[in-house]
Amino acid sequence: MIKKKVFVAMSGGVDSSVAAALLKKRGFDVVGIHMRCYNVDGCAEQDVEDARRAAEVLGIPFYVFDFEKDYKNKVVNYMIDGYRKGITPNPDVMCNKEIKFGLFLKKSLEMGADYVATGHYVRLRRVISNSQLVIRNSKNQLPITHAYRQAGNYQLQVACDLNKDQSYFLWTLTQEQLKHCLFPIGEYTKPRVRALARKFGLFNADKKDSQGICFLGRVRLDDFLSKYIKPKVGQVRLALGDNSYKTIGEHRGAHFYTIGQRHVGIMNQESGIKGRGQIKPRYVVAKNIKTNTLVMASDGDPALYTKEIELTDVNLFNPIIHNSKFIIPVLARVRYRQPLVKAKLVISNQQLVNRKSKNQLPITNYQLLFSKPIKFVAPGQSAVFYRARRSLDGGGYELLGGGIIKS
Repeated sequence: MIKKKVFVAMSGGVDSSVAAALLKKRGFDVVGIHMRCYNVDGCAEQDVEDARRAAEVLGIPFYVFDFEKDYKNKVVNYMIDGYRKGITPNPDVMCNKEIKFGLFLKKSLEMGADYVATGHYVRLRRVISNSQLVIRNSKNQLPITHAYRQAGNYQLQVACDLNKDQSYFLWTLTQEQLKHCLFPIGEYTKPRVRALARKFGLFNADKKDSQGICFLGRVRLDDFLSKYIKPKVGQVRLALGDNSYKTIGEHRGAHFYTIGQRHVGIMNQESGIKGRGQIKPRYVVAKNIKTNTLVMASDGDPALYTKEIELTDVNLFNPIIHNSKFIIPVLARVRYRQPLVKAKLVISNQQLVNRKSKNQLPITNYQLLFSKPIKFVAPGQSAVFYRARRSLDGGGYELLGGGIIKS
């Protein structure tokens, strides 16, 4: 019997190394692949060597795919352009879309792989029977039964280790991509993965996890951005809660800040002392790129909160086609590891008429309405939605899809 061939994306870390080991143990023909991407802190060569050593320990072939130029064009430039526009893009989401499950998957299949695998903490399930989803018409709230999932399709579920779950970064994947994907460590906790690494004789069992934006390493984000976006001093204004503002200091450029950011290094900012010398925290709640102005608010200020958002570039794992406006109850988050919040996904379909051709253009609008106000909603970041599952395989939460928060 011919073994199924799997190309495993090996970063040099413990998660992808254990993923490769588990797949080999299960009888797959495993090939280790390290993706050389854009890197600014000089640690890339060590990662290549760590991945190579792990492959040697496991006794599997090892190759390097050079995606450095592609990563710079598709991920780094995307991030820089986003900050120029005043939004907060998520490069990890774009990396998964364009590189790991874009170029890497495409090249792997061309070279004869049946699957690709990564060290993401997420679970993949194949739908074994048709299922339905009850949606509600937004006008009369009448339930509409919709054929939601078809047998043979795939779904992503949150990982067993909720603290490490990475489904938030994978909402752009499609059914065509998912059928070629494997996520071997989604069933395990991080401590268990490290224990397995020791069992497999892997030297990187205790290697620290990467933090922050992967290609920056130890380089600060604002230091990196300042090479592409010229710093410019602007005003910082404090929201006073009655639609009035007070200038409290200066900043080095509105482009460098994000909604919800604290401790922004503002020059001459009032200390906000209260009680026994405690500093009252303040957060960025708005920024105007044209006027180069930041607006801050104190903790508890209504300006920190949002109850509804609009989405763009939405991807649903199982698209819902309907000719009216309807509502789906979901659980959503707008930041990685943020607790899930009850919300309603409102989908409305419209037909816009092109003035020149007179042709009708189908337009779909997406909104998330939260059951309670949530803090620090940053345009450009991802809003991801789920639904609770109750099944014999452990239940948890199923990822329905996601989108980009509009500014």
